Formats: sequence, C-alpha cells, structure tokens
Amino acid sequence: MRPTLILSLLAIFATSACNTIAGAGRDMQDAGHAITSEARKTEADM
Repeated sequence: MRPTLILSLLAIFATSACNTIAGAGRDMQDAGHAITSEARKTEADM
C-alpha cells in the first residue's frame, strides 16, 4: 500500500507542475505506467 501512496503523491505533484492539458495527459500516462509497473512487481512477489 505504501508504494501506491507514494506514486499517488508523485502524480499529484507532477500534474500540478504542468501548464497545458497535453502536459497533464503525459503526466497522467507516466503515473499510470508507474502504477502498472508497481502492480506487476507486487503480483510477482506474491
């Protein structure tokens, strides 16, 4: 659960720094990739 919280906070900070809708989309996409990666690692550890 802790990695999810950290990634969520990073996503919030990343989206607050962007100036355009396109930038927000890229930030959200990057956050989605990070969450997917962490989910796969967690699943592999189970």
